[in-house]
Amino acid sequence: MKQELISKFNEIYGAGGELRTYFAPGRVNLIGEHTDYNGGHVFPCALTIGTYGVFRKRTDSKMRFYSVNFPDAGVLEGDLNDLKPKKEAGWSNYPVGMVWTFIEKGHKIDAGFDMLIYGTIPDASGLSSSASVHMLTAVAIRDLYGIEGVSNIDIALFGQYAENHFNGVNCGIMDQFAISMGKKDNAIYLDTSNLEYEYAPIKLDGMKIVIACSNKKRGLGDSKYNERRAECETALSELQKVVDIKTLGDLTEEEFEAHKDAIKDEVRQRRARHAVYENQRTKRAVEVLKHGDVEEFGRLMNASHISLRDDYEVTGKELDTLVEEAWKADGVVGSRMTGAGFGGCTVSIVKTDCVDNFIRQVGTVYESTIGYKADFYVVEIGDGAGIWE
Repeated sequence: MKQELISKFNEIYGAGGELRTYFAPGRVNLIGEHTDYNGGHVFPCALTIGTYGVFRKRTDSKMRFYSVNFPDAGVLEGDLNDLKPKKEAGWSNYPVGMVWTFIEKGHKIDAGFDMLIYGTIPDASGLSSSASVHMLTAVAIRDLYGIEGVSNIDIALFGQYAENHFNGVNCGIMDQFAISMGKKDNAIYLDTSNLEYEYAPIKLDGMKIVIACSNKKRGLGDSKYNERRAECETALSELQKVVDIKTLGDLTEEEFEAHKDAIKDEVRQRRARHAVYENQRTKRAVEVLKHGDVEEFGRLMNASHISLRDDYEVTGKELDTLVEEAWKADGVVGSRMTGAGFGGCTVSIVKTDCVDNFIRQVGTVYESTIGYKADFYVVEIGDGAGIWE
């Protein structure tokens, strides 16, 4: 595939110069949803699907962008002297935002570049295609411009900064961290309040991770994501009047139940309950995996989905149909929505010899209920972003 993309690059931009290639994965969060901006724990892993990029440094200030996935958009152009988000820039707002962030953080980018990408992540699926493009651009910038002293954790923080301050999405750190710091056959147990993390081996003997993409398009910026975040921030400020905490993630279930009446609105109370209980579920999930208890991990996944459906209300008919049908299928250890919700994907752990039947059974019911097909991906856990050798 690398040679094909290099040939395409030369066809679009012309041959010559030094071409460099990079890869950034997508990610799936196994458990710990909507906890990352609430000071809680998350448990994502990088996938072997992702975004491939071919780059060439220029001598002027121009930047040019081409996506094999969106050929009709043609070559999009930007300039180092005009770094601001533009509606007509489409997906290129992500790499431009990354350039802007490096400069904001005091790094010198003295020339533009040509960039061609090809993504194997389903668009708008909730597997972090935008964060993948951010991290791809970040590792490319670090390498192309010889920028030193910027770690993979720094790159993750740069990606979050670009999303928050350039693209206007009030996201947490999880997606960027998982994509920049991913490790093959491991998930990352990350405390989002302080970025302490540990790798946890995922030993799925005789089982597979299956992602079901609902094909309901969603965009974080125009979804209810920011609304949920604001509800949690208000609930936190109400709780802080009666208990000494910095984040909702600081509370145990028992502490929450003791103080929840400080939250004056029933809806906000449910939002906060999800954040607290989900964080504790994530802690337990890592412990049970350390003891090889995948069955209990699956039960925690199921409980996570119920909380996201009933307390956080971010699932919707599409995701609920996929998960509830998964629970009925043979060989399913656990299933839940993953990502921000309002469309996107589910993640299931399925016994290997049941995978084909699972896809057929869940897919058939989904199509007859929703009116269009879901796509299924049997995925592996891979490494984080870097040079594509």
